[in-house]
Amino acid sequence: MSTRTMRAIRIHEHGGPEVLRYDEVPIPRPGPGEVLVRVHAAGVNPPDWYLRNGLTRMPGKAESTVTLPVIPGTDVSGVIEAIAADVDDLAVGDEVFGLLRFPGFDGSTYAEYVAAPASDLARKPAGVDHVHAAGAPMAGLTAWQFLIELGHDHPSPFQESRHRSTVIDADTTVLVNGAAGGVGHFALQLAKWRGARVIAVASGAHESFLNKLGADRFIDYTKSRPEELVHDIDLVLDTVGGPDSKRFLRTLKRGGAQFPVLPGDFDREQTAKLGVTVSSAQVRSNAAQLAELGRLLDAGTVHVAIDSTFALADARAAHERAARGHIQGKIVLTVA
Repeated sequence: MSTRTMRAIRIHEHGGPEVLRYDEVPIPRPGPGEVLVRVHAAGVNPPDWYLRNGLTRMPGKAESTVTLPVIPGTDVSGVIEAIAADVDDLAVGDEVFGLLRFPGFDGSTYAEYVAAPASDLARKPAGVDHVHAAGAPMAGLTAWQFLIELGHDHPSPFQESRHRSTVIDADTTVLVNGAAGGVGHFALQLAKWRGARVIAVASGAHESFLNKLGADRFIDYTKSRPEELVHDIDLVLDTVGGPDSKRFLRTLKRGGAQFPVLPGDFDREQTAKLGVTVSSAQVRSNAAQLAELGRLLDAGTVHVAIDSTFALADARAAHERAARGHIQGKIVLTVA
């Protein structure tokens, strides 16, 4: 019996975008608890290019689970073509989207088909197409788990204590740094959904975009330093990170909190003196939370912005686009 094959992007050696190869490989078979998804679109996320560049061990993991060649990708939207015998809450023909096997590098969504854990999938909102649905899982769940509900008890590799979200309501002012990016534009909208006043920080090219998403104030970081303009903030969500992240501590009121999405350089004595909290988390696959986000997407309360789309065969160009930065929303691969 001949083996059915598909097209997929694989990494055979680590390096730049040029190492992404468009290969012909066997179609995977769903194992226990899994379904086979015919991929319509796959989101492009930072872990994809971290893997391509040579990062093979997730923070918090004792060792690497990556064996080359590997199919990158974690975000998917598509249609179920087959299900394992023990899956009873999904059916062939269902349109689904999800963040697969994260944290980890074995999502394998840059392909025409993927074997996906049923527990990582939610039904795709009927009013949202596959491209926009594929842009939602990792970025949307990151914003959700930082701001709304963590939703799991797994320890964070970035801190000793469990991440605790803070109350966000009409009395809250939230500053989002990197507000135009994948996580940032979701965070802005979720904070607005909860009634908060939101200050968006990004480059000037994104001002109109962020104002349309509901930002109450926009700061162009190329012209002004946010920490010199705003004070008494309740919450800072910093999607940029790095050694300069600690400058936002000066914008917080006593009792306020800063949530760095990427690891930053913070001094415990300084945060204690300021009377503020710094807390981080590691996003994890969560179908229930994704279903809640899906309802907001279907209602038009939250929107997925698409920076650009590329055919699966053009994954190299998608990663080159990501490397240029200043992304507005999400980059998505489409599968014919």
